[in-house]
Amino acid sequence: MTSPYAAGPAVAAAGDAGTRPLSLAISPCPNDTFAFHALAFGLVPGAPRVSVTFADIDVLNARAAEGRDELVKVSYAALPWLLGHYRLLPSGGAVGRGCGPLVLTRADGAGAEAAGSGSPAALRGARVAIPGTRTTAYLLFRLWAAGVDVASIDVLPFDQIMPAVRDGRYDAGLVIHESRFTYPSYGLTALADLGDWWEGSTGLPIPLGAILARRDLPEGVGDLGAAVRASVAAAFADRQASAEWVLAHSQEMAPDVVEAHIRLYVNDFSLDLGDEGYAAVEELLGRAAAAGLVPALPAALR
Repeated sequence: MTSPYAAGPAVAAAGDAGTRPLSLAISPCPNDTFAFHALAFGLVPGAPRVSVTFADIDVLNARAAEGRDELVKVSYAALPWLLGHYRLLPSGGAVGRGCGPLVLTRADGAGAEAAGSGSPAALRGARVAIPGTRTTAYLLFRLWAAGVDVASIDVLPFDQIMPAVRDGRYDAGLVIHESRFTYPSYGLTALADLGDWWEGSTGLPIPLGAILARRDLPEGVGDLGAAVRASVAAAFADRQASAEWVLAHSQEMAPDVVEAHIRLYVNDFSLDLGDEGYAAVEELLGRAAAAGLVPALPAALR
């Protein structure tokens, strides 16, 4: 079966065939397909046409670094490298509580005795699989595990991380998305919930994924932030409208897992970051810059 996390064919929305659609690059995960269904299918009045490409988050971060798309989903951790050419939209992203990345180990493997302790010391000398070097998950991991020497860090498509840890190829895996609902079925246990760690230390929600728009777009495309917000609002207003499209890209995920995924990652912050959402982003990237993990933000967020 072809992984849905590699770049896939574009899906063009209905609209004026005389103009080129904007390129929208998102993940095939339920939160993105749910939130962007209305925009993708031309159901947002006044919004520009878009052509959708699906890719894994590490690929999306790389596409944004190359400036390939007019609208793109990225990790907040990648933002300092991208704000020169992109601006952050206040809608459509993934920010929330209780939705942080997990550090997983085998129930009978390295670190299992410290499962749930939240202690990074169990990872000394461990081989760790991560979903990308510029993902928010990895940035949180680096802040949490500062001073702990692991043996190796390897990037895998996120849907391959749990099988790799289960099969003993890695001692631990950093996972995101629906993995927090399914990891017990792989015989894995949670060493730490980095969302709990972040919220406990800051009191702020976790800024995971952002929606960016290229700065060089002509004024004629309209207010893209409003268009994305309208797409999210339409998804909330009619949850069944996107169901077929969401399931088609959910990699045979069980319907209850799909729904849990959506409810966790699509929320009020997806409609508008608001003061709390912006504060969370600024705190994360400010801490990371102070630790020398990312450059300081080159431009104001709003």
